[in-house]
Order: sequence, then C-alpha cells, then structure tokens
Amino acid sequence: MTYHPKSEFITVMMERGYLADCTDYQGLDEALLKGAQPAYIGYDATAKSLHVGHLLNIMMLRWLQKSGNKPITLMGGGTTKVGDPSFRADERPLLSPEQIDDNIEGMKQVFAKYLTYGDGPSDAIMLNNAEWLDHLNYLDFLRDIGRHFSINRMLSFESVKSRLDREQSLSFLEFNYMILQAYDFMELHRRYGCILQMGGSDQWGNIVNGIDLTRRVIDGEVYGLTSPLLTTSDGKKMGKSQGGAIWLNGDMLSPYEFWQFWRNTTDADVGRFLKLYTELPVDECDRLGALEGAEINEAKIRLANEVTSLLHGAEAAAAAEATAREVFEKGGVGDDLPTLTLSAADVGDGISVVQLLVKSGLAGSGKEAKRLISENGARLDDAPLTDAGMILDAAALASPVKLSAGKKRHALVQLG
Repeated sequence: MTYHPKSEFITVMMERGYLADCTDYQGLDEALLKGAQPAYIGYDATAKSLHVGHLLNIMMLRWLQKSGNKPITLMGGGTTKVGDPSFRADERPLLSPEQIDDNIEGMKQVFAKYLTYGDGPSDAIMLNNAEWLDHLNYLDFLRDIGRHFSINRMLSFESVKSRLDREQSLSFLEFNYMILQAYDFMELHRRYGCILQMGGSDQWGNIVNGIDLTRRVIDGEVYGLTSPLLTTSDGKKMGKSQGGAIWLNGDMLSPYEFWQFWRNTTDADVGRFLKLYTELPVDECDRLGALEGAEINEAKIRLANEVTSLLHGAEAAAAAEATAREVFEKGGVGDDLPTLTLSAADVGDGISVVQLLVKSGLAGSGKEAKRLISENGARLDDAPLTDAGMILDAAALASPVKLSAGKKRHALVQLG
C-alpha cells in the first residue's frame, strides 16, 4: 500500500524495511504526533540470552525511542509458564519459576545496550507480566475476560490452524497463551497508556486479539504493528548458523564470533541488513549494498563493525576486525579467536578431530564434521584435514592448534 506517514517513527519503519503490516496506519501515525507514546514488545524467557532473531525488534524499540517515544520491554515471567504455540510444531518444554527468573536476568543485559532506561517521558521501562498474571483469579478471569474470546475465531488464526492442519496436538495450556497476551496489552494500556504492540508477523493474531479485548473491556484505542519474519537471500531463517544460535550475550557467544556472523553475510543481503541492523543513513546503506567484487567485502566489514559496536562496543568490533584480518589476510592465529580449552582428563589417551570440530562449535554434529572432512572443508593449522579418524594426544595439543571449517570459521584448541 502507498501511505505517506507524518510521524518520524512510521517514516523510519517504512524507509528501512521494518514494516510488514499495521492495524491502522493513519490512526497510529496521527497518535504518534501527539508526543511521547508508550509502545511494547514482549519477550518470553525461554533461554538465558536473546539471539539474533530478536535483534530486528530490539532495533525497532531503539528507533521508537530515538523518535521521542517510550519503549516498554515486557518480560514474560508469566506467559513463559504457558509457552507460545505460534507456528511451532510441538509444545515448548515447561520451565520452573527459578529457571524463568534466571533467564530474565540473562536477557536484561542486552536491552541496556540499545535503550536508555529511566523516568523521563521517552525513557524505556522494563516490566514483567508475572506482576499481574501470577495473581489472577481463574473464575473471575474466565467470566470477565474469557467471554470476549470466540473459539471459532481463535481456531481461524494461522498460528493455530497450521498446527491443527498437521494434526499435531495443541494443549489447552497453549491455547490460553493468546488470551494471556491479549490481557497483557490491555493491562499495559490501562496502567501505562501503552498504545502500540509490536512483534514479528507470526504475532499478528495475538496482537489483534489484544486490540479487540482492550476496545471491548476498557474502550481503549490501541494499535498493532508487525515486522517481516526475516530469511536470508538463500532462504534460511535469519540467525541460524551451522554452529547453533547466534546469542547476543557475550558469555554465550564471543564478540568475535558475533562479528564473524555479520562478516559472512551473503552479498545480496548486505544493503538490507545495513538498513535493519545499523543506524547508517539509508542512502549510505544503499550505496554499500550495491558494491560488487572485492568492494562488497569492505561493506560486510562495515556491517559487522556497526552491528558489533552497538552490542559489544566499538573496541570489541575493532578487535574482531583486527583478528579477522590477521587470520584471513596474513594466515596467522589472531588474539580473539574462539578458544576451546580442554583438560588433560578431556583428552585422555587422545581425542578425535571429529570431536574437536563439534566441541569447538565448527560443526553441529559428528556426522557434519565427517562430511566437512570428506569434502575437504576442514583444516588443522591451515593444512587440509583428510583423515576423519585422526586422533590428537596431549603432546599434540601442548601448544594451541588452529581448526578451520571452510575459509571463514576458525577456532583454537588448547590444553588448560
């Protein structure tokens, strides 16, 4: 659709490619012209760290704040106890309250890098939906809130339908999730004047439910906005790599490995990712994205530096670039490579290179490591690794060895 926004936030969302859909472009746009407006995104505490898949909507909150509005990061201390079934083939494992609290503590570290928290009109606030969900009275909730939900309509939402169409079980516990998320939106509007919920396009049904409930129960005017679910140009889900999830906490993924993930972006994605994950002007993103040949590699380094600087600081980005240049251009080892430290007990009488490739995160499984070796994709100290049965003993690991998977992924292995 062609809509010409007046507010700074919607303009940025459209220009930079953050916008998939909105429940009412004009209504939201005009509401955003009335001063600092609160908006939220919810994060369930299913792991100790957020990952690259969350970074798109964290950037949306950052732009929201930069345009003078008030971000709310809602931690799902309550909803995580239920688990969001949206577009999942199976039920999430249930976590204990202690695990959930522990995960929230880990996730909090990232938000402070992107948002300014405080008491000012556009300062971010962090809330936990356990504050209101933990104390709901079941019968009151059914009578006051449950009566506003049509089962027929809930069954028509794509996230539910896709599960039922595949004849996969959807528990009553999970079915309640969308009601609880809708209730969150209403509570945030009631308590904080929140007018907007944002999320990935898989959250559309949940967001619309919250808008309907808020209108019906407290006659509030609220809006929903979704971002596209990103895939890379080769069709893979954004944020998935051979070594597993790209975590945002530095103790779960080193700044170097994070930098390297962005440096390995495919040529076709560079311009788009610069717009979404950095604050470089749109014209500059387009210019860098259009480069070809060797020049596109410099654009990828710029992308990696900008994204890493936002999360881990400019110093970490510079160190990662220096290590990468040392490893790739000069064939050295570099100071910042991911390092696997083994004890003498780990090595015992010897440890196979296949195990080392898996333990260092260069391969996802033994099968993948063997395939890497058979396809001449693995190297040991820059020499081709051809024997999948090769064993290294403590003497061989007395000084650090460098393992490589392909041209771009490396790790050091050493004895502790």
